[in-house]
Amino acid sequence: MNLHPEKLRGAETPPAEQQALWARFRNASEEDFFPSWLALLASLTGNVAQGLLVMGDPASGAYSPVAQWSAGATDLTRLADICESVFDQRCGLLADLPPWPAAGGSGAGHYAVAYPVLVDDVLYGVVALEVVAESEAALASVMGQLQWGVSWLELHCRRKHIHDDAASIAGIKSSFDLLAAVVAEKSYADAANLFVTELATRFTCDRVSLGVLNREQIKLQAISHSSQFAKNANLVRAICLAMEEAVLQKSELACPRREGMKALVTRDHDELARQQGGEAVLTVPLYDGGSCRGAITLERPDAIPFLEGDISVCRAIAALIAPILEAKKREDRPLVAKAGDSVRQQAERLFGAGHFGRKLAALVLLGLILFLVFADGDNRVTATAVLEPSVRRSVVSHFNGYIKEAAVRPGDLVKAGALLCTLDDRDLFLERSKLSNQVVQYQQQRQEAMATSDRAKANIVTAQLGQAQAQLQLVQGQLERTSLRAPFDGIVVSGDLSQRIQGTVEQGEVLFELSPLNAYRLILQVDEYRIEDVRPGQKGTLVLPALTGRDFPFEIEKITPLSAQKEGKNYFRVEAALSVVETAMRPGMEGVGKVQVDRRRLAYIWTRDLLDWLRMKVWSWWP
Repeated sequence: MNLHPEKLRGAETPPAEQQALWARFRNASEEDFFPSWLALLASLTGNVAQGLLVMGDPASGAYSPVAQWSAGATDLTRLADICESVFDQRCGLLADLPPWPAAGGSGAGHYAVAYPVLVDDVLYGVVALEVVAESEAALASVMGQLQWGVSWLELHCRRKHIHDDAASIAGIKSSFDLLAAVVAEKSYADAANLFVTELATRFTCDRVSLGVLNREQIKLQAISHSSQFAKNANLVRAICLAMEEAVLQKSELACPRREGMKALVTRDHDELARQQGGEAVLTVPLYDGGSCRGAITLERPDAIPFLEGDISVCRAIAALIAPILEAKKREDRPLVAKAGDSVRQQAERLFGAGHFGRKLAALVLLGLILFLVFADGDNRVTATAVLEPSVRRSVVSHFNGYIKEAAVRPGDLVKAGALLCTLDDRDLFLERSKLSNQVVQYQQQRQEAMATSDRAKANIVTAQLGQAQAQLQLVQGQLERTSLRAPFDGIVVSGDLSQRIQGTVEQGEVLFELSPLNAYRLILQVDEYRIEDVRPGQKGTLVLPALTGRDFPFEIEKITPLSAQKEGKNYFRVEAALSVVETAMRPGMEGVGKVQVDRRRLAYIWTRDLLDWLRMKVWSWWP
């Protein structure tokens, strides 16, 4: 071996050589950065026999040597163990090394010094040096120099992150701008043409094509800067074949293939590039919901090939744009196609695997339909029902007068002979006194005339006496009728005189209306759509909200052939007689009555109203 460690002790790099190393480091390219850094570190540290720099990707955990340096002979296996230890322990380490075989009996020792490259506590690599040192102070100096040198690597990694983040942000912004432009288009065709044209502009492409996968074949939908294209042209077929090649392999395909890319079949891409004069071609499949929907193919001059960054941005754009284009395509389909797809999707869920709840609901619905089709039920006509009294007696005033007292109001229960109201009788008493005195006077005059045998006068006085007696009987009868009483046991239906005390009443004016509590008739308001099903003699059942929990049977007696409007509908008045009458019933109570017609299928009973309405609508619309 040519290594002589004794020559390393105290050796210093000449200033001219150090300046050259600094210049090389300052002007280093991406590929030359790590070797130039390691050479400069060895020069500044001194007494370095050899060095090794291992870097990698923390996300994947793949690390490999990126630079090495030696003062003469090289044996990097001497640094392998300490590098592995630093990877495990993530801290700086120092280890003894055996002397080189050709080094001779020198007093200086050989040591391995290594330090990790940590950025935000993430391990990016390890740098290891083999040094020749005679004291611990020399080793401490080497470790300090190593720590200082690693800061350059940390700065390089941070700058690379910033550059990558800036590129990612720019790509994301460009993607979202493109996404917003596509979303703004209303139709699928316009959105597809805008997408390929904008993509061609952003990536400096000669042509960008969009294809849709349909039954394992790609059909071209749009070509950038072209509103129309011949579907059978050789170029279109070549582009479709390239898209199918990428879709079959489920991966992005680029031509020419760059170093580091996956080894995939690119025969159709090579053929497309050859037809277009050697252009660079990139195809990215479009996925929506885990299913491939198509692909986009980008073509641009071979002087600007597609790099990994371009592929990443295109992959991100494809992931964002594929669901939007697919949604616009579905929305642009005819209504019949949408309905067919919906039916097909529901059928697959119903008869396919899974969706237990849907299948259970379908079975329940089927059972319900079969039950309605084959089961019988009571076909009844439902109508609003009102209780009316069968007898309504009016209590009227027998003469003109004034109301003195009102004893009852509407809704009060009264017994036969109960006082309802009293009319003022003061004028009648005065009139009776006056007429009584006249009767006495006429009787005395008649006696005097008879005593003098004056027959003519006696006849006249007798006539006057009869007239006065008749008037007296009339007044006496009026006095007896000042107290109005109930003709029978019942309820006061109308007549509230409490606000008319001392008010006048006219002869024959209705003051009260009374109805008995055991005589009612039921009035049903039957819709004109169902009146044909109602016949006299049919039975039914009444339910009153005021008397819940009890049903009252009735029988149809009369159908009035006149209709009345209520709430925009026509109703016929149907009278029925209650079979059972309770004392708790009151006139004016409303409820629901159901008339028993016959027995029909439940499906007919529940759909009759709808079918009748539809028949009328169809008839009115039919020309």
